[in-house]
Amino acid sequence: MLVSGILTFTMFYGLFAPQAALESMFGISFTGPLEDVIVRSWSALIGLIGAILIYGFFSETNRTFAVSIAAFSKMVFVSLILLYGQEYMDKALSAIVMDSLIVLVSVIYLFAIRMQRSNSSQNTSTGA
Repeated sequence: MLVSGILTFTMFYGLFAPQAALESMFGISFTGPLEDVIVRSWSALIGLIGAILIYGFFSETNRTFAVSIAAFSKMVFVSLILLYGQEYMDKALSAIVMDSLIVLVSVIYLFAIRMQRSNSSQNTSTGA
């Protein structure tokens, strides 16, 4: 979770270097002020997801929330690339693989937490 958070947090650099972020991620560049705003906003939002993951790593109370938000965000990104961005697959493949892996691990973690809470509540209700 911490490694994923740190890697995701690095996308903040797109807030300061939007062309570099876009070229490194997708191999293309935009021109114009609207594209700069969109890429900077996108980078900031991704960076915030990284910050949420880092915070969740250190805060057990908020860990499930942090993992859920990050997994959903990463699932949306992967889905959008698969549905609408096949031409960027080669350049974005490492991000897609990494994000897919994080989603998978997150789902397993969330399922395990749910099972643990279910078993814990059953043991409490039966007096064990």
